[in-house]
Amino acid sequence: MVFLRKVKIDKVLGGKEDFVLKKFMLILLAFIMALSHGALSYTYAAEEDHTVHQSELVKAKVLEVEYLEVDPDNPIFKESMMVKIEILQGEHKGQTFDVVHHITGTYGYDIYVEPGDKILATIEMSDEGNLEAYISEHLRSPYIYIVIGIFVALILIIGRMKGLKTVITLMLTILLVIKGLLPGLLAGYNPILLTILIAFVITLVTILAVSGINKKSFAAIIGILGGVFVAGLIAYLVGTEIKLTGLSSDEAVMLMYIPQGIAFDFRGLLFAGIIISAIGAIMDVGVSVASAMEEVRNVDPNISTKALIMSGMNVGKDAMGTMANTLILAYTGSSIPMLLLFTAYGEDFTKIINLDMIATEIIGALAGSIGLVLCIPLTAVAMGMLNEKGD
Repeated sequence: MVFLRKVKIDKVLGGKEDFVLKKFMLILLAFIMALSHGALSYTYAAEEDHTVHQSELVKAKVLEVEYLEVDPDNPIFKESMMVKIEILQGEHKGQTFDVVHHITGTYGYDIYVEPGDKILATIEMSDEGNLEAYISEHLRSPYIYIVIGIFVALILIIGRMKGLKTVITLMLTILLVIKGLLPGLLAGYNPILLTILIAFVITLVTILAVSGINKKSFAAIIGILGGVFVAGLIAYLVGTEIKLTGLSSDEAVMLMYIPQGIAFDFRGLLFAGIIISAIGAIMDVGVSVASAMEEVRNVDPNISTKALIMSGMNVGKDAMGTMANTLILAYTGSSIPMLLLFTAYGEDFTKIINLDMIATEIIGALAGSIGLVLCIPLTAVAMGMLNEKGD
């Protein structure tokens, strides 16, 4: 009887795996398209309601640069130049414009150009009815696309079929964030609930597409979702208790003044960001533990459930140190300028650690790391129990 039950389970998880996976992916794709349609409808409506000036952003090339004399009575402009640009696309392709471009001395925002540079230019109609152009930014996207191409090529060369699945799931993840999460937040949905839903779908898509429908995948999903839930819960409880505002960054403050006039839950956005930041590392650990346990089981089919769980725990301990470092260093890396600033001015440690912006980074890193650590026993126990049921 037990043998028949095992055969039935293996048949469901094996023979029909490809068919079920394809069916699942089609249903999921339909869900994503429906979600994207609703979100985009809202986004386009918002754009129509709040668009004031008609302008066109186009690619252009710098032909000539002539520096002008700076007006001593105007302290705002440090340098001024006459820049001749040629439009490379759109309705005005081939036209040239003379642009008076100013440098204000604001590092990070000033745009220095030289002949031959590719830029983004904004073309719009002035109040007098004349067509004018402005330099908006350096054109960086071609180089970004090249790096993306190298990244994708390496995944495909090294991973082959699994690499292809990885690229597809990565594209779906980006689609979910850009077309689902962000428009959903702009539409006023609860940021925590929406992020949990997105994290759930990302986990299912990634694990099932890459590893297939089997016990290993189900165990990894249980461990990953458990770890993500714990990370979000800790961030929420501790963040609420220590009164984190979610307004520690300039970008968050700027959201208060967007034309849509949305009353954001900034603390909820903070916790949503912590969940999204942690899910990748937690997913890595969950899959590593489940995969290692599957290999152990294949080598020794008679291994006991307890021994199998312990083998998963041992693998998880090795992964734990490196992945916890990954999270901590990721948060530290994004805060290096701020940490240097505090160090340069010799601020007291007690003051630094109690600042909202510092406490936010620390709680985010620690909550994600705790979720990562708990993912290990959750995955190991789930994998052990699932294999026990197949005996």
